[in-house]
Order: sequence, then C-alpha cells, then structure tokens
Amino acid sequence: MELEFVKMEGLGNDFIFLDDRDGIIEHYKSYPELAKQLCSRHFGIGADGIILILDSIDHDIKFRIYNSDGSQAQMCGNGMRCFAKYLFENKIVSHKKIRVDTKAGTIIPEVIADNNDHIQSVRVDMGEPVLFCRDIPFESYNEKAIDEPLTIKDKTYHITTISMGNPHAVLFVDDLEKADVKAIGPLIETHDRFPEKTNVEFVEVINKEELKMKVWERGAGITLACGTGACAALVAANLTGRAKNNAIVHLSGGDLDIHWDKETNHIFKTGPATLVFEGCIRI
Repeated sequence: MELEFVKMEGLGNDFIFLDDRDGIIEHYKSYPELAKQLCSRHFGIGADGIILILDSIDHDIKFRIYNSDGSQAQMCGNGMRCFAKYLFENKIVSHKKIRVDTKAGTIIPEVIADNNDHIQSVRVDMGEPVLFCRDIPFESYNEKAIDEPLTIKDKTYHITTISMGNPHAVLFVDDLEKADVKAIGPLIETHDRFPEKTNVEFVEVINKEELKMKVWERGAGITLACGTGACAALVAANLTGRAKNNAIVHLSGGDLDIHWDKETNHIFKTGPATLVFEGCIRI
C-alpha cells in the first residue's frame, strides 16, 4: 500500500500526518504498528509520533496521536498547532477556530493569519489544568502534589504533578544544563506512583515571566518541545510562587507563550507550526 503523508513540526517536535477519514489506513495496518514503522529515524520517515485526521460526529474533526513507540497519547500541544494549520491551509475546515475531538476532550485551536490567510501562529485553548492526584493519576496521600517529594534510588526529588489531558511531573532545577534528563527522566516516567506513566519536565526559572525547560516525553524520550509540558510548567511555577500566570517558556526547539486565564481557569498556548515536507511511502 502506498501512503501519502505530510511531516510537520512545532518547535522541533515533529509529526507525521495521515488523513484516514475513510478508514482505509487502519483497515490495512493498526495505528500502533504504523507509528513504530513510520517514526523510525533509521528505517522510516522519522518523527516523535503520528497524528491521524479522522471524522467526528459532534466536532469539526477528530485528532488521534500515537507516539513513536506505538503507545497512544491523549493530547499533544505542539501536534495540535500543526493539526490546526494543516486543516485550515488544506481547506479541510474553513473557519479559524476549530472544535477538535481528542482523547483528552474538546480542544479549540485558533489559527492567527494575516490578510492573505497566511498563518503566523496558532493559539490553542488547552482547557483547564487538572491538579487532583487521583485524576492525573498520581498515587499520593495528598489531594494535590505540589513540590511533593519523590524518592528514586535513595535520592529525593520534589515534583509538582499536573494533567493537561496527559500526566506531567514538573521538577524545578537550579541549572538546566546540568540536569541529567536522559537518566532521571525515564526513572520518573516509569515510577510506580504513576500508574499510567508520566511526562517529565525539568524547569529552570529565569524570572517571573520566563522559564527554560527540557522534557522527557512519555513514550518518546527526549524531544525538542512539548506543548502540554510547557503548560504544566507554567502552572507548576505559578502554584509554587515562581512565576506569574503568563510566561514565555524557552524550549530546545523554540519559545511558547503560555497564559493561565484565572477567570476561566483555561490555559492558552501560542506558538508556531511548520510544514517540513510531504511525500508518499510504501508500507
């Protein structure tokens, strides 16, 4: 079977987009197996995950994402920006605000375009942060885990746990360049207290309006950016008095503007989305 695809990236977090509104692709090969095959950087196209464009009954469109290891994620902020840009530019949807069905619920991205409909950036209403441990999920005696100790191999880390539709553990560090993301990330990701595993954010506070972050993504490892992780980092920094409710988050792939609207309790994320290339692959 020959498969048409588009590769896009948001701050270096890259995805393979597949339009399966007719269901032909899934009938031929399961999405988890397809993700592992296509995302291989040596034997496939290479990406952090695949994103499926699917029909929805009660939304404008349906979004589903599978990580490079074949596991399914609930949501992805960087992927959602690319998703909205692709839909609008290819006239799959005609309006700039899009109601998207995701495994994390309804997400509403808005493309920001100039007078010629050239997209400058995408602003995504990421919904409300989830702070209750039972809903993240994270096993704790406390209702919420804010700067809570987590012991790994006789060493204690203080984490703040948040769900942005997917679980996050935010760890503040004094010097991000000295943080051993590759070693510590997978230990926290697979810790017994996270029954569904977790994304892990390592965050250095520059000032009240700027954060610097590296991420270990659940099911993908180190990536250049994570949109939901940037949202979680801002929430954790605000809850612990380290930042205001609006900040620029500097990631390895670029910057995201994150705003926590306290009146609605919604998180808004604004950033770029870029087409890398498109093509056809035989599977």
